[in-house]
Amino acid sequence: MSDFFLSVILGIVEGLTEFLPVSSTAHLRITEALLHINLADGYWKMYSIVIQLGAILCLPIYFRERMATLLATFPRGERGERTLLTHPLSLVAVAFIVTAIPAFLLRKIIGKHLESLHIMGAALVIGAVVMWIVDARNARSESAGPGAPDSRIHTWHMEDMSLPQAVWIGACQILSAVFPGTSRSMSTIAAGQLAGMSRSSALEFSFFLSIPTMVVATCYDLLKSLRGKGVENPIGVSQIDAHGWVILAIGFVVSFVVAYGTVAWFMAYVRRRGFAPFAIYRLIVGCAVLFWAAKLAG
Repeated sequence: MSDFFLSVILGIVEGLTEFLPVSSTAHLRITEALLHINLADGYWKMYSIVIQLGAILCLPIYFRERMATLLATFPRGERGERTLLTHPLSLVAVAFIVTAIPAFLLRKIIGKHLESLHIMGAALVIGAVVMWIVDARNARSESAGPGAPDSRIHTWHMEDMSLPQAVWIGACQILSAVFPGTSRSMSTIAAGQLAGMSRSSALEFSFFLSIPTMVVATCYDLLKSLRGKGVENPIGVSQIDAHGWVILAIGFVVSFVVAYGTVAWFMAYVRRRGFAPFAIYRLIVGCAVLFWAAKLAG
């Protein structure tokens, strides 16, 4: 298989799975094994970081008008009832801080778990069950809409979120940092729904929270690998030839385009049908990964 075609495949996998609640880390590891490449190698390590940056870039572009409105109305909000601490952008920052500090302190545990197929498979299965139960629990309230009696949902728009909800979502996102396969979007969406948020508001907050989370995590990995201190197979940028830069560019562009389309489709799909299909998919993939891990161990 040519490097160009390989780059397209990896870019598609990253773009499709980064924002869906199915775990991009697990899918990249599975793709790595199926295509017989080593993403721990210095060049491919940089490649995986670059295509993730491509996926991240689609969010501020897709939500550019929404972000402009939030910035223009800071800190009072669109209805003039928010404060410096409860504005949606402030709540994103709070959730990020709640996630970032423990994730940084637990980075050695995170590194140990990254290669474990057993943990990825188990996280995929457990996450599928949790997501399915939580979404089914709120399905009737979603169908009834705002104002229905005895509704489990009391936050239909991201502008109506509370500080405790943001702290709770940030705390739940730590699981995705410690246990690859959990999925950052799955943990934040399910956490939001458990806290009384609608599918669309939980999903939108998940997207906004992923911007600082992914930018900081990705840039930290890139800086650490470029410096090479305490890192196996550090990235040697000076050793990349013209062919290598073309492969990086292809992966970046493909990841961006696919991620942009995925975000647009996902926003529309979830409002109508919920997360059950993704839970089923996670369950199937998780069981396959656990079977594969058991076969390798045996």
